[in-house]
Formats: sequence, structure tokens, C-alpha cells
Amino acid sequence: MTKKSYERPVVRKLESTMPGKFGLRSDNTPVTQIDGFPVAELVKKHGSPLFVLSEDNIVNTFHKAKRAFTTRYPKVQFAWSYKTNYLDAVCRLFHREGSWAEVVSGFEYEKAIRNGVDGKKIIFNGPEKSREDLLKAISNDSLIHIDHLDELYQLIELANGLERKPRVAIRINMDTGIYPIWDRFGFNLENGQAMDAIHKIMHSGRLELTGLHTHIGTFIMSAGAYGIAAAKLAKLAIEIRQRYNVTMKYIDLGGGFTSPNTLKGSYLPGSDINPTFDDYAEAIASSLHNGGFDSDELPLLILETGRALIDTAGYLITSVLANKRLISGKRTTIVDAGVNFMFTAFWYDHKITPAQHATMYQEETALCGPLCMNIDVLRENIMLPSLKKGDQLVIHHVGAYNMTQWMQFITMRPAVVLIDSKGNDHIIRDRETIHNITQQEVIPAFLKF
Repeated sequence: MTKKSYERPVVRKLESTMPGKFGLRSDNTPVTQIDGFPVAELVKKHGSPLFVLSEDNIVNTFHKAKRAFTTRYPKVQFAWSYKTNYLDAVCRLFHREGSWAEVVSGFEYEKAIRNGVDGKKIIFNGPEKSREDLLKAISNDSLIHIDHLDELYQLIELANGLERKPRVAIRINMDTGIYPIWDRFGFNLENGQAMDAIHKIMHSGRLELTGLHTHIGTFIMSAGAYGIAAAKLAKLAIEIRQRYNVTMKYIDLGGGFTSPNTLKGSYLPGSDINPTFDDYAEAIASSLHNGGFDSDELPLLILETGRALIDTAGYLITSVLANKRLISGKRTTIVDAGVNFMFTAFWYDHKITPAQHATMYQEETALCGPLCMNIDVLRENIMLPSLKKGDQLVIHHVGAYNMTQWMQFITMRPAVVLIDSKGNDHIIRDRETIHNITQQEVIPAFLKF
């Protein structure tokens, strides 16, 4: 018979599900499996730390979003935002489900082509498109979203003498009640910049204006703001039709939808207060239906949703390195995952759970990474049970941006595993080695030995 470890008695305050003056109820129910695959086995097989993605979660979330919009509006097309997570396996899952590609650089454009996306189904956004990038997009008949006048003039120049006009849209920024306004990108609607750009396109005779695009911001917690944006773009589309007899084929409302993550400083959890796909769909569809379009000229609605589709599919498994006490007496637990590849720790209070059964005793804890930097803090305050060296924690909702914004700094980046719909694990990005890091370096002859 195995002797149980001693657990000292503790007086514990009973907590309800609602927050009080002491904050939210702590939920440390162990998460020992991800899609039926034991966490301990994943660590044994692939090491720690380890990113894990769920195919089932990706597909189910996509279908939920698609259902929310297609039941409210007849013409909807999703375009996967490459910058959110451009691992090829992830992109191909979304393309398999019918998503186009939305890219913001020549690098991402090349990835989309390599992933088999038809050039006509690539939306090229962003302020930095080289001459070579634009020529490639033109030759592939991609949708080019113009960000500024220099880009517009260059496109007009490149289009000179072509048999087929490049298909373009303009990016528009506007006041939707969300502040600060994202006015760094595109042309402003209220001060006339957008209409000025439209006149230049139409009068040039060299470009085909096919759509209007806006991206009002990131992690937008007001569905109504999208309703305002859709209404303003619908009005602009009607004005273009009346003046130039040109019908806009699509309206692209970008991304920015929230995931269930909780923003730092929030009193209530994001899962309770963040808008749902249904909330966004209702606001957008209503504005477009009431925008003044005839039924046969309703524009295609394009959505470049990233975070809301992938965040909940991602987990980060991390292992405890040590426990120590600050001079204040507060417990600090150090784990092997740092902010160098968990960038969203600066934005969110991620849900974090033990990966094994733990004691009933909980204590306010600072959860820190292994970097020699004071800012390497995954959670400044979290109630956690007693953890020992080698125990694992699971950090939830990390699928968006962490695998594109991570840095190779002090430690090497971990592997990424995809668990498929049958419960099998697949490496989709290998763990970094010293060779990966040094292969781009060149040693001058006088330093060789």
C-alpha cells in the first residue's frame, strides 16, 4: 500500500460562481487530457514546453462561425488571416473547410501559394507590398487592397498596357465609436480621403474597383461597431454605383472578433462578456440588409476572422522548474515557458490549470517563466494548488498570434503538435535546435579556428 503524502489542514473560504470583493472563484479542475490524449504522455513524447492544437476545435469553431453568418446573410466568404497563425498545417485546415487566404506581406503571400490557394482567392492587405509583390498578385489575379496613395499610383503605373485590369479594393478607416480610431491604415471616410482615392481609381481607367474593405481594430468587444462599419460601407457602395454605375462585388469587414480570453484588468471573465459569433453576425447582416441594396446586388460579405477561430484550439503545456518566495512572502512558481513564445501573456489573463490531480490547498501565486528578465511573467496573480518540480500546467486559448509573434530569445522555441479528429498526434513544427538558430550565421575568416 502506497503511503499518501501529508497535506496540512487549511481553512478554506467557500466560493460561489459569482465574483465578490475578493474577485472570481478559482477553478483548478485538473486538465489531464487534450482531446483524449494524456498530457503526461504528450510531454513524455514531445518534451516540455509544448504547443498543442486541436483539429476538432478548429473545425467546430469554424462551422459555428459560418453557421452564425450564413443563416443571417446569403453571401458569405471567410478568408483565413495568415498573420494569426501561419503554420502550414493550420492554414490548410482552414482552406480545406473553404476559407480563402488573407495575407499582409510577400512572405505570407508566398506561403498561401505554396499551400495551394488559387491566386484569385488571395486577399493581399497591408501597407508594405513591393513592386515584385504587386506584379505577382496582378499576374495571379489576386484581390489587392490598396492602403495608401503611393501604392495606388504604383498600381496604376504597373497596370499600364495590361490586357486585364488588376482587381483592387481600398482599405477605409472610419469612426465606429471605437477609440482610438485605427487611422494609420487605409483612407479615412469622414474627411474625404476614401472618396478621393475612389475618384482616382475610376478616372485612371486602369484598375477594376471590386470591393471596399475596413478593419476597425483588434479584440473589438462591441458588435454594434461592426454594424456601424457595415452601414457606412453600404452607403459608400451605393454612392459609387450612383456616380459611376459600378456595383461593388464585395464588402470586407476584416477581423478583430474576440475570443473567450479575458483581457488584463477585466472584472468579469471574457467567456461571460465577450460577444459571440451570433452577436457579430446579427449586427453586420442587419446593416447590410438595410443598406439600400437591391436583392440581386447584395455584395459578398468577406470576413478575415483569425483570433476568434483559432484561439480556443491552442494549448501550451509547461512544466514546473522551481518554487520560491518573494521578500513579501508571496509564492512564485517558475515554469519552462516564457513570454518569448507566449506573447499574449502581456494582453490576457489566460486560464491556467494543473495537468495532474493536486491538493485542495490553494495559494495566491506569481507564475513566471525561465527568462532572465523581470518582465517574464505569465500571470501576476493566480490561485494555484501546491505544485512540485516536474508537475505540468496547461495554459488555455493560446492558438492566436503566439506561434507567429514568438521570439527565439534565451531559450529555443518548442515543438507544435496537432491532435487530429481521430485522436492521433502529429508534429507540425519541430522543436528548435542549435542548428536552426546558427545556420543563418556567417563566421568571418579571421574568427575561424
